[in-house]
Amino acid sequence: MKNKAIEIAKLVEEAGGRAYFVGGFVRDKLLGIAGNDMDIEVHGLEPDVLYSILCKAGRPMAFGSSFGIYSLKGFDIDIAMPRKEHATGRGHRDFEVFVDPHIGPKEAARRRDFTVNAIMEDVLTGEILDPFGGKADLEAGVLRHVDDKSFPEDPLRVLRCAQFAARFGFKAAPETIELCRNIDLSVLSRERVEGELKKALLKSDKPSLFFNCLREMGQLSAWFPEAEKLIGIEQDPVYHPEGDVWVHTMEVLDRGAAYREKTENPYGFMLLCLTHDFGKIVATEFVNGRIHAYGHETLGQPIIEEFLARITSEKSITEYVLNMVPLHMKPNMAAYSRTAVKKTNKMFDDAASALDLVYFSMSDKPVFSGSDAFTGDPEFLFERLEVYKEIMARPWIGGKDLVEAGLTPGKNFSEILEYAHKLRLADIEKASALKQVLAYARKLKD
Repeated sequence: MKNKAIEIAKLVEEAGGRAYFVGGFVRDKLLGIAGNDMDIEVHGLEPDVLYSILCKAGRPMAFGSSFGIYSLKGFDIDIAMPRKEHATGRGHRDFEVFVDPHIGPKEAARRRDFTVNAIMEDVLTGEILDPFGGKADLEAGVLRHVDDKSFPEDPLRVLRCAQFAARFGFKAAPETIELCRNIDLSVLSRERVEGELKKALLKSDKPSLFFNCLREMGQLSAWFPEAEKLIGIEQDPVYHPEGDVWVHTMEVLDRGAAYREKTENPYGFMLLCLTHDFGKIVATEFVNGRIHAYGHETLGQPIIEEFLARITSEKSITEYVLNMVPLHMKPNMAAYSRTAVKKTNKMFDDAASALDLVYFSMSDKPVFSGSDAFTGDPEFLFERLEVYKEIMARPWIGGKDLVEAGLTPGKNFSEILEYAHKLRLADIEKASALKQVLAYARKLKD
């Protein structure tokens, strides 16, 4: 891909222009992060000249030709022309865009969000252009906005700031935090918000930084009011010496990030880590001098459902989270009490993902203080998970077996199959279970 970029840059130079690597590609390169997407900005050429050059280099795809933006078929390269943007409204599409090939690198970089994204690199010479001090901020781990006027024109930049903070472990500059405080996020679409949330949850080692950055800006309420309500909700220090529900949730998010690549549903898993204690908003109370949140795993369902409806349109994700939250305490409780195989089988069978439930228990791990220390037992849970999987892999009673045994499908058929499934989870051998199922069927008939 680099060779193709050089080929384009040479053609641009021959035509009297200059090509620069820009944006995240330069930032990631300076951070030593390998990137797949390459962004090039071409200066000094008119749009028709650039298009003819791209035709020589390959097959240009015009996905934003009116804005001077092209891609090249077969390559992860975006080629753009310098442009100015001016907000004409509050929506993310409410921008007037002016292509200006002769605006110059500094003015072209001024429309970027952060100084670390405003660094440019000459494709042919490797010369770095850094008009706003992005390299120094990159080395210091600081996210600083480029322009006081243009930055607030796109409210998504507030979330991008939090997302970059999480992905790169950066800190927002004080002046950027202050600027972000007064930007209205309510005008953003669900899709754009979820896009930044996904990056924070799936691409960062510490997703907590996303939420803590928004908290510092006072920007949780528009899209994450449920998370904001966790702040200050006390927990029993015997079980949660780390602090309030907010602190606990942030710790669970960061521990969960270490396991997400091993899970069957990484995005759903991370949302589970975020939402699992939303029920404590309504369930927390003082009883006989102790803090309790009895039933929070089920009382939180309406709160979680409202949150998910606001943040995602993925029905499967909503179903996954709403299924898993009521189960979230059971693995560690089962490990602590060394519960029977039948019960752990039932627990795993109820879960949208039995594997993810174990990894969540490792993320949520309760820590009891004093002599009764307990940090969960993943070895026990993984052993029981293998038992469950081995049982479920065996041949078992199905509708065909019941018909061959003389039963006729009818109103009680599903109930009979459900009873058969309970026997399966109890690890009853198939032949013996069939006798019990037929006896149960006769009882229902009588």
